[in-house]
Amino acid sequence: MNNFYLKPKLFDSLKGYKKDQFVKDIVAGIIVAIIALPLSIALALASGVEPACGIYTAIAAGFFVSLFGGSRVQIAGPTAAFATVVAGIVATKGMGGLFVATVMAGVMLILMGVLKLGTLIKYIPKTITVGFTSGIAVTIFLGQIKDFLGITYGAGVKPIEMVEKIEANIEFFATFTWQSLLIGAISLAILIFYPKLEKKVPPSLIAVVVGALLVGLIPVFSSGVFTIGELYTIPKGLPKVDFSAIDFSLSNMLALLPDAVTIAVLAAIESLLSCVVADGMIDDKHNSNAELVAQGVANIGSVLFGGIPATGAIARTAANIKNGGRSGIAGITHAVVLLLVLLVLMPYAALIPMPTIAAILFIVAYNMSEWRKFLEIVKTAHWTDILVLVLTFLLTVIFDLVVAIAVGLAVTVVFNLIKRIVKK
Repeated sequence: MNNFYLKPKLFDSLKGYKKDQFVKDIVAGIIVAIIALPLSIALALASGVEPACGIYTAIAAGFFVSLFGGSRVQIAGPTAAFATVVAGIVATKGMGGLFVATVMAGVMLILMGVLKLGTLIKYIPKTITVGFTSGIAVTIFLGQIKDFLGITYGAGVKPIEMVEKIEANIEFFATFTWQSLLIGAISLAILIFYPKLEKKVPPSLIAVVVGALLVGLIPVFSSGVFTIGELYTIPKGLPKVDFSAIDFSLSNMLALLPDAVTIAVLAAIESLLSCVVADGMIDDKHNSNAELVAQGVANIGSVLFGGIPATGAIARTAANIKNGGRSGIAGITHAVVLLLVLLVLMPYAALIPMPTIAAILFIVAYNMSEWRKFLEIVKTAHWTDILVLVLTFLLTVIFDLVVAIAVGLAVTVVFNLIKRIVKK
């Protein structure tokens, strides 16, 4: 077992495990669960699915990645990187299509780990990863303007592409409400300034509580601000997946293959990047192949539990480390705490105002935007790298991640071939 290349890090972290570290892991897990709760709901809504799906994802993915993963401290769940991809699949192919694509992606991830392909991910150019990450951030930001301002679309208007959303926001801008804008602004101010005053309680949780109280207790807000419960059904208890809507026919799987590949590649990149960041914070070395297998199992487990695609969450992983988490016990605790919330407290999520969710996603978009790296590449890189960066960014915003990565890789290969020919 000691030489097994897919051995989960949990086994290593439990060697010489002591009571004081167990207590730290439990505390870290509880804190991360508190952070993950509003984020999971917000990211589910950004992905075009029911809010509870975010909690389902955090529970299943968080549990399996902590149990089987290649990092001592990785926290998995829904992430902003997947939001636009998932929203696109759900809008065009429904939840059944998302289920099939995610299961296919999970199988791909498991095979990538078994075939020891974990180290190959690092060869994807930085210009492409920064380009599509920045593009996703912009897409998330623009996609939340509607809820932040309280804009109401006309009957039958359901924009999917980003350009369509911008056009719809302009067309129906007159329907915005000052109440939504004010609640959104207050929530945004809490998210920006609260961490400077106190860092123990997650600012997103404070924003959610304050927003819900303002809308629930002050009549002038209740008539001008939509809450999650007014737009979505908030179930209590364990999820119920409609397996009758799942089509694993060969034709459907072939149609969903590009989406599955996108989910698998994105999950691999994001999870391994998170592992690298975590390694630097705890002076450890992750097992990339075990991590890929765990991500595959987690994604399959997530959709079987009613969730959506998942990957390693860098911010939640960092929060786990900063609060003393050093083993998979912390991540498992985080999943168990969220399960208890799901069984007992989920109906209260109906009280959360949509402008507050939009404000949380604004901050998520800013934090993942990589704008400093983007500017650094523009200032210092060769013009061909800058072109790939900008092209990947624009294609992600205007079209989707599949097109962006495919074109970005193709252009990179062409430029590298030209450079080699010129050198000869």
